[in-house]
Amino acid sequence: MTSAARPSGRPEGAAAVVIGGGLAGTTAALALADAGLDVTLVEGRPRLGGLVFSFRRESAAGELTVDNGQHVYLRCCTAYRSFLERIDAARLVPLQDRMDVPVLDADRMRLGRLRRTALPVPLHLAKSLATYPHLTPAERAGVVRATLALKRLDPADPALDGVDFGSWLRRHGQSPRAVEALWDLVGIATLNATANDASLGLAAKVFKTGLLSAPGAADIGWAQVPLGEVHDALARSALEKAGVRVRLRTRAVAVSRTDEGWRVAVANGPHGREQLAADTVVLAVPQREARGLLPDGALADKDRLLEIGTAPILNVHVVYDRKVLRRPFFAAVGSPVQWVFDRTHAAGLAEDGQYLALSQSAAQQEIDAPVAKLRARYLPELERLLPAARGARIRDFFVTRERTATFAPAPGVGRLRPDARTRTSGLYLAGAWTATGWPATMESAVRSGTAAAREALTELGFPQGQLPQEAA
Repeated sequence: MTSAARPSGRPEGAAAVVIGGGLAGTTAALALADAGLDVTLVEGRPRLGGLVFSFRRESAAGELTVDNGQHVYLRCCTAYRSFLERIDAARLVPLQDRMDVPVLDADRMRLGRLRRTALPVPLHLAKSLATYPHLTPAERAGVVRATLALKRLDPADPALDGVDFGSWLRRHGQSPRAVEALWDLVGIATLNATANDASLGLAAKVFKTGLLSAPGAADIGWAQVPLGEVHDALARSALEKAGVRVRLRTRAVAVSRTDEGWRVAVANGPHGREQLAADTVVLAVPQREARGLLPDGALADKDRLLEIGTAPILNVHVVYDRKVLRRPFFAAVGSPVQWVFDRTHAAGLAEDGQYLALSQSAAQQEIDAPVAKLRARYLPELERLLPAARGARIRDFFVTRERTATFAPAPGVGRLRPDARTRTSGLYLAGAWTATGWPATMESAVRSGTAAAREALTELGFPQGQLPQEAA
């Protein structure tokens, strides 16, 4: 997708500074530049992409291009899909033709599948659920009843924000096995929390949008190339084509309002310490960093941002000397292993080996565990799940840790998440942690960037028809 035609009615010389080069900041910068603003994006890291990035690793298996973690999206993530099209990356991050999730029970060594058909909602999952071997017939019937009850909930209802999803599931007859083999199987991966630790409002958003909005809503997509190729290289190319000045290794240290507009003090860039002038500023950084940059009075109580907790994700990377998995991915129940993806081709590994990435969400108990302990825990589990791994030689084993991967979707977090518009003219917030209505996903980040840009352009006087389109 090419950049939008620039309107002629914009305020002459309007300038914007976007602080943060993750998905939220990149989205906001593109939208503002497409509207005709003079945009500068500053990012303290030497790359774009925020917490969605790749790095090089030398190992016994050769040089690998490693993603910091496995990131997936669903067909219902319409804003993220539009972002991929905008940066000319959609072909590199394809979706399944139809949702198909292999689920392996480690205790019974039985493989089940969660697959959809082309039937309308909710019949699109009826056949899959009826034959799902990890639940008893009674548990399957209970899941149907709970699903119908969930369908009646409004995720935007503030009352749901204060209730935990686990309690709701128990009240609706869900057994511990049903929670483990179905609700948490999906919920932990999307919410980064177990049902007991997740807001009912956010859980309802996930399940209603992903499983109950359209037959294909839960079709899964993931990058077939390193994440850095998409969220850094292609994103940077799109920004530069749109006329955005991208300033990497440039850290914002202060944001202040003057009679002439805004001043953003930056440091560590090629010009040393300097002041950037702007009519509009978008803070697209994590909540604690945003709190430190917000001027007094910009929010009714900016200290509330510190109450938004964070949740970790642990990624375990294993390189074998042979092929041990013949599927692109699978999920597991009855095991500490959650989701396993084959990253052999994307990482650039030679064909005589296989590189598996284990994505472990809600990893509070293991995020700081020594590598040796994680190795002793996960290698035997992989051998239990994958018989072909027994006797295979380990060519490399390492972990990546994102201690603050997402905001914690705990009950009550909804009242803490601020809107894009602050109380101070010309200053806006973006980030997956803001009030998008979504959990901390790539979709939420992109939606937040669009929301910040819409608010900024509205305040600058742009007509409705020239504002960036909100996702459905």
